[in-house]
Amino acid sequence: MTANPDLPRTAGDAEATLRRRLEAALAQDAPGRPLLLLVEGAAGTGKSRLVRRLTADLPATVHRTTLTAPDGPLPRTAGPALLVAEDVHRAHAADIAGLGRLFAAPPSHLACVLSYRPEELAAPGLVLGPGTEFPAALTVVRHRLAPLDVTAVRAMAEAVLGADRCTAGLVDRLHRVSGGVAQTLADLLDELAARSAKATGEPLAAALGRLGTPPRLEALVLRRTAAIPEEHRPIVVAAAVLDEPATSRDLAAVAGLTGRTGHDALVAALRAAVLEERGDGRYGFTSPLAAAAVRTAATGPDREVLHRRSGRLLAARQPVDWERVAAHRLGCGDERGWLHAVERAAERFEEAGEQQRAVSLLESALATGPVPGQARSRLATLLARCAVVGLRSDETLKVLRHIVADSGLPAGVRGEIRLDLGLLQCNQMGQVIEGRAELIRAVGELDGRPVPQARAMSALAMPYGPGPSLTEHVVWIERAVAVAEESGDPVVQTAVAANRVSVLLNTGDPAAWELVERLPRDSRLVGCRQQTARGLCNAADAAVWLGHYEKSRALLAEGVVLAARSGAAYAERTGRGCTLVLDWATGAWAGLADRARAFADEAGDMPYLASDARMVLGLLALSRGEWADTVTHLTGPEAADLDTGPVPVSATVSGALIRLALAHDDLAGAATEATAAWKRLRSKGIWSWAAELAPWAVEATLRAGEEATAAAMTDEFAAGLEGRDAPSAEAALAWTRGILAERTGRTDEAADFYGTAAAAYRVLPRPYHQALTSAAAARCRLALEDDGGTVVAELTRCATVFDTLGATWDAARIRADLRHHQPAAERRPPGRPRYGDLLSPREAEVAELAAAGMSNREIATTLHLSPRTVEQHVARALQKTGVHSRQQLADALEAASS
Repeated sequence: MTANPDLPRTAGDAEATLRRRLEAALAQDAPGRPLLLLVEGAAGTGKSRLVRRLTADLPATVHRTTLTAPDGPLPRTAGPALLVAEDVHRAHAADIAGLGRLFAAPPSHLACVLSYRPEELAAPGLVLGPGTEFPAALTVVRHRLAPLDVTAVRAMAEAVLGADRCTAGLVDRLHRVSGGVAQTLADLLDELAARSAKATGEPLAAALGRLGTPPRLEALVLRRTAAIPEEHRPIVVAAAVLDEPATSRDLAAVAGLTGRTGHDALVAALRAAVLEERGDGRYGFTSPLAAAAVRTAATGPDREVLHRRSGRLLAARQPVDWERVAAHRLGCGDERGWLHAVERAAERFEEAGEQQRAVSLLESALATGPVPGQARSRLATLLARCAVVGLRSDETLKVLRHIVADSGLPAGVRGEIRLDLGLLQCNQMGQVIEGRAELIRAVGELDGRPVPQARAMSALAMPYGPGPSLTEHVVWIERAVAVAEESGDPVVQTAVAANRVSVLLNTGDPAAWELVERLPRDSRLVGCRQQTARGLCNAADAAVWLGHYEKSRALLAEGVVLAARSGAAYAERTGRGCTLVLDWATGAWAGLADRARAFADEAGDMPYLASDARMVLGLLALSRGEWADTVTHLTGPEAADLDTGPVPVSATVSGALIRLALAHDDLAGAATEATAAWKRLRSKGIWSWAAELAPWAVEATLRAGEEATAAAMTDEFAAGLEGRDAPSAEAALAWTRGILAERTGRTDEAADFYGTAAAAYRVLPRPYHQALTSAAAARCRLALEDDGGTVVAELTRCATVFDTLGATWDAARIRADLRHHQPAAERRPPGRPRYGDLLSPREAEVAELAAAGMSNREIATTLHLSPRTVEQHVARALQKTGVHSRQQLADALEAASS
């Protein structure tokens, strides 16, 4: 490690108290009561570091000596004396005797610090051997160094690896594998830092799993094991193979030791400090790495025998821990027993709602080696079923693809596996076209098996992906409902009911709300609760796109909790992604970008799961004028493809891209994007999803000179909303009509339409969209020469809303409109105000947009200025803030405002 981390508060307080006691004992101007400080800790717990910190920077008048000083431990000079003796457990008999004489008649102003390993004392508990005695004149303080807790482990890890890389999972794993032993942890961190410096791109958690036992710990454990009589060593290896704290009886049984021999062996292992008491009458190693060192050193045949005994021992318990039994059976070469245990363990995990654990176990089993065909199909079916509820894995996908290609599988088994392969591709992988093809094939292979067939039909009914029309989705859901009723299976009936809710609610069908209430929240079946959780989270997502925000929050609160409790990990993540969209829509923008980044990082390379977060990041960047970031978030390599991604997300992203193109005066690009996006939406036929697209698509079409096409698009949008409950789309329709009216010279109608839209957005509420449409209405009223004071006040209010949200670009646009249209009475007096070294309001406005990444020409267009004027404002802003680049302006402006 490069530096010692700050101590946690409790450890720091204890250390400060010890330091004060040392200083008091050595103070010349106070009565000196001799002090003996015993620093006790197992190997590697940091005794030497603590002693160095305690004795550093003591007054220069203090005479220092060590146990092995040439003139002996007793100081010959008068005055305060500090004696430090480390590793007293290794001291010679003569030194121990000298310490005994010193403590029998200690001089005043003496402070003695002794450190030792209690497990290596010749006489347990007696630091100076059998003759240990502390007279009344001596103050004796003992400080025990315990293993580090998670907080201390995090502090050490962050000091070496950096806080941004120390995730909670990595810290917890470091704490577990090191056993909290400071030296072991330091060795692991050194190796992780070295591997990280090689820039291999390997995640730290994965690198940690491959490190093995640090050489220092390995040497210590094997040296202590070798010191145990040979007839007693099997109990140490038995503990290493069991790899968890165990009773003396279990250890002796696995070691094959009977009677007094087992007892004597355990005592020998404890006295040699190879094993330790772990509480509740159980014994084991300090850390898993210590056990690994002993296992590795044992011979293969010896390990096989111990694994076989361990498997029999664990299989005789109730309830059986089948996962551990599987590991031991694999360790002794019992392939058939291993596969049986893997299957039982995975079934238990599935029943308990722990699908992710089942997936990990099954993936490992199917990838370990050749698995007999019959067992392989059973395990693969179980893997596929669990993977759909849990989170995606590339290994799962590879295994399932390989298995469905096996022509020897019965059609029904292949159909079940193909069903879940298709679900994985559609949901977690974003491979909608390929996934739907697998699902359609699965429907045919599952004839006569109503439960999986209903699931396949129900999945084909889900409307989010591109391609099939709403009519096709409705046909599939009606077929699924009929087959599910025929099956009589409550879990598949709940799954179909959840998908029926998604189909109907996304279209704005009011009848869907009653179906939401019927989902069985309190079912005794885990599968029903998982499907209900999925249905609630999907309903919340649909409610966001419709504009029912209060209902969406209520559904999310219920669905995410139920998903977490029932093990529906994918549903839980989709619910959390939906929360980001909900916060964006309702103006809860404080900290939203950070939350969205964290979610996108957590989702990794699952484009469907991360699509909400990346969309929100792009929309926020657009409102701030961070146009390069906007493009990266919305169309970069990690973004969902617009032609294959979720249709409502694609429509929203297209709307943002059209708006960005219009801001750049790229009319051809805006019109092209509008045409492609409208085509995708028309083929789907769910017009409630046009709420974020229609206004910008129609404006782009109008500015491209296609007035008739824009009018037809508006009419198509309106027709698609007839009889639908979609308040957000209804507000967007009024906005779209306002754009059409304004661009075709009907300014008075446009003002009314914009006002209607603003009122609707206020009710929802959607403050950002309300401000956009209110500003548009005000702009039209200015053109009509309405009451300027009222209009200016409204524009000022809109600018304030944008400022509050952090929408820098939108606020700047409104202020530019204000300056352009402000009545003469509102203009400032002639003459240039003097701001000295402070930025003028205009300079600050320009600087904010420049810091966001906008070019001078883009800023000039936004603020109705000439590029030359913008260039001058940027130059003055750089000079006044003392920075040298536009990239540094952001930090300078933030510092100035704080």
